Amino acid sequence: MINILIGIVSLSLIIWFYLLLFRGRFWLSNQRINSNLKPLNNYPSVCAIIPARNEADVLPISLKSLLNQTYTGEFSLILVDDQSDDDTGKVAQEIAKNCHKSEQLQVISGQPLASGWSGKLWAMKQGIEQAKKRQHPPDYLLLTDADIEHHNTNLQELVNQTEKENLALTSLMVKLRCDSFWEQFLIPAFVYFFEKLYPFSWVNNPQNKMAAAAGGCILIRRQILEEIGGIDVVKQALIDDCSLAAAVKAKLQENRKSINQGIWLGLSEKTLSLRPYDSLDSIWNMVARTAYTQLNYSPLLLTGTLVGLTLVYLVAPIGLLIGLIIHNPVITILGGITWLLMTISYLPTLKLYQCSPLWGFTLPLIGLLYGLMTIDSAWRHWRGKGGGWKGRVYVNS
Repeated sequence: MINILIGIVSLSLIIWFYLLLFRGRFWLSNQRINSNLKPLNNYPSVCAIIPARNEADVLPISLKSLLNQTYTGEFSLILVDDQSDDDTGKVAQEIAKNCHKSEQLQVISGQPLASGWSGKLWAMKQGIEQAKKRQHPPDYLLLTDADIEHHNTNLQELVNQTEKENLALTSLMVKLRCDSFWEQFLIPAFVYFFEKLYPFSWVNNPQNKMAAAAGGCILIRRQILEEIGGIDVVKQALIDDCSLAAAVKAKLQENRKSINQGIWLGLSEKTLSLRPYDSLDSIWNMVARTAYTQLNYSPLLLTGTLVGLTLVYLVAPIGLLIGLIIHNPVITILGGITWLLMTISYLPTLKLYQCSPLWGFTLPLIGLLYGLMTIDSAWRHWRGKGGGWKGRVYVNS
């Protein structure tokens, strides 16, 4: 039995050595946009597409931040009022009026949800189609959520990086709100797990098939969006951002002669999400909404994920505790070293979110909670509840 315990804890340690050394150095959280690039001589036209369903409370901050961009090229906004019942459209028009930029914003009323579409993507499609109808369609589309506060040079920096590096799609994982106890406990880990699942350095390597994006802030060339078949290609995807990035990167790798050589995903410290997650329940629902989707609704992948979470996050502290109880120095040391390695790997993400390094020691407990959220996500799917958002439930999405 002792040898079995030593073997299991040793396996966990080996996994952590692999994650730290060979998983794209995800844990460094060092993929940031280059804000020091020289300005372009001429800036392309950009149209922001903003799907908004009952967002009147955040628009005074988020919409105003877009209207106040320092972008020197042509920049317009299309807000799609997606069947809101809180005067989202009227609030948006009033904000633009107060900013003396009514001509920059177009508000359109979203049509009832079409069959086979998720709500956000259906709203985005309507906005994109509206932009394409213009006499001079934009060169780029900025796909952004209505609850994102963009710092005033964000668009300029996105376009600079995209043009200088000849990218087809550039995306920022905006900084999520991290004020309450539950946010500090679980939100940095959400970003950490996302980076582990989709190492940003692999995403940003044109030769690597790994693709991902963060839906709160995506700048995409209109031409490449049309080449992949429009937003329709991901119309039923709850994880629409990563699905869109995958479609773009696959197209680029399929056509090596394409002038758009890659995609890019990085972290932002200045562009912020306004969405609060003050309770465990709110974070739990956010994760459970799509966790099983990430596993392609596969019971086999679910089982593998839970076994993996146990090996990666729970074996070390359990091994350390058992080693101390039975006075076995080998198990104790192996468990302690493994726990220390995972804690160290979490520190850069905690620094990004300005959280105490002591939160690093809670990663095993966080891993347990995220495992339970994944189980709940599968349970919701099996009960036919799918992913729910903004009053809609997508069955078997």
